[in-house]
Amino acid sequence: MKTKRSVVPAGTNRGLSVRHAATGRILGAFLLLLLSGNVHAALNVFACEPEWAALTQQLAGDKASIYTATGPLQDPHQVQARPSLIAKARGAQLTVCTGAELEVGWMPVVLRESTNNNIQPGSIGNFEAARYVTMLEVPSRLDRADGDVHAAGNPHIQTDARNFLPIAEALSKRLIQVDPANTAYYEQRYAAFDQQWRAAIAKWEKQAAPLRGIPVIVHHKGFPYLNDWLGLKEVAELEPKPGMEPSASWLAKVLNDLQQHPARMVLRAAYQSERPSEWIAERAHIPAVNLPFTVGGTPQATDLFTLFDDTIQRLLAGLKQGTP
Repeated sequence: MKTKRSVVPAGTNRGLSVRHAATGRILGAFLLLLLSGNVHAALNVFACEPEWAALTQQLAGDKASIYTATGPLQDPHQVQARPSLIAKARGAQLTVCTGAELEVGWMPVVLRESTNNNIQPGSIGNFEAARYVTMLEVPSRLDRADGDVHAAGNPHIQTDARNFLPIAEALSKRLIQVDPANTAYYEQRYAAFDQQWRAAIAKWEKQAAPLRGIPVIVHHKGFPYLNDWLGLKEVAELEPKPGMEPSASWLAKVLNDLQQHPARMVLRAAYQSERPSEWIAERAHIPAVNLPFTVGGTPQATDLFTLFDDTIQRLLAGLKQGTP
């Protein structure tokens, strides 16, 4: 009996060889990209506030995918630990927040429910900016009767541009710890930011020189770092206690006190109601100045640099408007 042999059309073996070779080249090129580090998943970052998302973007560039948990017109004290936040935290490799109890009402819940061990307090994936600056208004006593008081001090550290220098240095080092494969990239980004930021601070301080010693009223005690930096003199707050909205009788008292301690303008953050500051401004004949407070707080404050450009210009415009 003769065994039948399969007949392969001429050129088939050659065609298979060509396809195999092409496939091999593609796989080889892909492996080479992997080994060279050019194919690298973006670092997932969960930023609590817009200012830290913006700083992370400056330092990490296209190496990070950044989610911002709060908006610029949202009170960072008053946030709900929504399922969407928990889901984002579950996939994060790094959280970048203020700390100092600013997020105490929601972030602990988000961290706990995320079950993500990489971002729990004390891990390298958990970064708190307030740990790297000198805190102001640290209370000598803790009593809830005093309002929304934070044990570590006033948490609104982002209003002083100088605070971003030590925070950026620490955050850059943390990015390297979490993502060592991109060390050289992070070092280059940090060096460029540090140089540009120092030059910007010098420009802002020169522009803001007329503000030194100017008395102001604030809606909320959210500006001690701004005042410390630029030399503004806070003479009154519209809130009777931190976090407590002012009543009509309290505003009348503030207005009466201005007879003894006059102010040149009243400041509020973009997320706060304009009614109290406008009430005082109209009766005291001083301008009400709306400050961005964070990136995105005004249309002009699109990044960290324009945040302070706009803040300084709004203060100077208020000073000019309120000149006797």
